[in-house]
Amino acid sequence: MAITEIPEKGSARWAASLFFLLLILLQIILAGPCAAAEITDYRVIRQPMTDAAGGLRVAIRSFKSNGVPHLLVVDPVSLKTSDLPASALNPASTPPGAKLHSSPYLQAIETYTGAPYRLQNGGATRAQSAADGVFLTVDLCPSKRPFEYQLFEAVERLGQGSPVPVAICITGIWLINHPEELAYLKKQVAAGKLAITWVNHSYHHTYDPKAPLERNFVLTPGTDFMEEVLGLERELLAHDLVPSPFFRYPGLVSDAKTMRQLGLLSLIPIGADAWLAKGETPRDGSFILVHGNGNEPKGIKLVLPMLSGKELRLRPLPAAFIP
Repeated sequence: MAITEIPEKGSARWAASLFFLLLILLQIILAGPCAAAEITDYRVIRQPMTDAAGGLRVAIRSFKSNGVPHLLVVDPVSLKTSDLPASALNPASTPPGAKLHSSPYLQAIETYTGAPYRLQNGGATRAQSAADGVFLTVDLCPSKRPFEYQLFEAVERLGQGSPVPVAICITGIWLINHPEELAYLKKQVAAGKLAITWVNHSYHHTYDPKAPLERNFVLTPGTDFMEEVLGLERELLAHDLVPSPFFRYPGLVSDAKTMRQLGLLSLIPIGADAWLAKGETPRDGSFILVHGNGNEPKGIKLVLPMLSGKELRLRPLPAAFIP
């Protein structure tokens, strides 16, 4: 029934309209949050594509979202990712060759997944060229401790009405166990307060405090590294979040094998040269590392005065790889 005028209070039409609205409200409450998208047929690819405007893109994943073919694509110049229907893209008509190989994206993959291989803090640890500002990275490892809302509120205040860039290194276990906190982050993005780069931090983030580094984190015997990466990507996409082309190793621990695998996945490893809780001091171009999951209050205590005093000019993580 279309309501074209406000019924008189107490009338039969008023009662019917009120009942109709209450019924809709009850259905919304019972339905709960919107269901996650179903991500299927997830595959690793690397294929040059062009978008509707003729812009070059690199498709790195193909999948179906609720049955519709999609591609996860990277702009090889800006390093920004997009989740697009496959029908919106076309294979590059001519091989891009040297143009693509010399792009900031593919150059970063080759540089930072190659030798020498360090057990800890491999990959990119700071901007590869001069940078006017720093890059704030916030790890969300599995945790039962309270979320650091104050950190993100302090970041937002830097924007003065504009979205402030921050890279969030998220794990699958944290994501599925903290729906309210995730909803908060998505809300801040929608409100134009935060500009989040979603960095893959593995699905499980396995850790044994008694194990040596070479047998810990993703190097724990029996770990399926590829699935740790791809499982988190599928979880992000199912929650309407776009994975970036970056990966942060849990504990910053890696080896030659996982680095080569990361290269095959077309991802760039992100370390840090300013892990605040370890006493490292940020400078222009630094990748700052703090934890937003309550696991490392020392880092939060150190970064809040920097943010409140506006000592830090925050830059988006992809800008660290653009000459």
